[in-house]
Amino acid sequence: MRLKFLLPFGLIQERWHTDRKFFMEKARELGAEAVMQMAAYDEVAREITGGNLQNRAIDVLVVVPSNDVYTAAVIDAARGKGVPVIVYDKMVEGCNPDLYLSFDNIQVGHLQAEYLVKRVPKGDYVVIGGPKGDPNAKWYRQGQMEILKPFLDRFDIKIVEDQAAKDWLPLEGLRITREALAKTGGKLDAVLASNDGVAGGALQALSGAPLSARIPVTGQDADLAACQRIAQGSQLMTVYKPIKRLAIAAAEAAVALAKKEPLPGMVTKFLNGHTMVPAILLDPIAVERTNLVTTVVADGFHSETDVFIDSTPPNRLSP
Repeated sequence: MRLKFLLPFGLIQERWHTDRKFFMEKARELGAEAVMQMAAYDEVAREITGGNLQNRAIDVLVVVPSNDVYTAAVIDAARGKGVPVIVYDKMVEGCNPDLYLSFDNIQVGHLQAEYLVKRVPKGDYVVIGGPKGDPNAKWYRQGQMEILKPFLDRFDIKIVEDQAAKDWLPLEGLRITREALAKTGGKLDAVLASNDGVAGGALQALSGAPLSARIPVTGQDADLAACQRIAQGSQLMTVYKPIKRLAIAAAEAAVALAKKEPLPGMVTKFLNGHTMVPAILLDPIAVERTNLVTTVVADGFHSETDVFIDSTPPNRLSP
């Protein structure tokens, strides 16, 4: 039984090393041979169609999408060869994978926006979304806007800057926030940043603004730098998607597909643009300073020493 974990070139964020590590470990524990390939997906689709040895004798392919066009071609090519495909973390439109495995990404947006409106129910907001080519970015935005809509309708909240960050680059968060500050004369009340990278850029822009420490900024991915910022009080929250659980679930599902056994976990359906795809969706977790220890530290995602490098963990604070 041979499984392949396929990653597109360009995924440099720290979380993808974690996904790969836990997937490979769990697959081996379940008796499967697991291999990883990082490649350009247009080339992979041609290789599979042509029967390249790299893609021969694969029982299940787990694909982390790059974009819909190239990833759909890979999925169609693999399924054309009779190889089941799991789409991992991000949905792909225009194809028919055997399983979509991810977190509830609409709920990610809910959590981010809920944290902000509880603390800043009125004021000027900056919204920094993900790249237009990222399938998850639109689900984050849908969740965010579902929470913000009543506040926008009442004119309690005004979005003064609303842009997508190219490639999730921190420099994009910096640029967009600087533009918002210039537009408002340095007055902002909240930054709805869709991930921790752009949150870091936004906070860099805010560092020279008046009352910057009071401006809440959201994030996602529980990157170490973001968790350190939360511990220190400069970033409000992040959304933690327990990657170990996702990677383990992917390995378990891949082995089940290889053995033609029922899929583990609660299987639902998810519309990918033209068809309902079987899906397993895990719950994301909102992380703030008070639960850093019981979430990312307890899971072993980051060590307590690394997270609280310049501060004291909440559970060790004096009464």
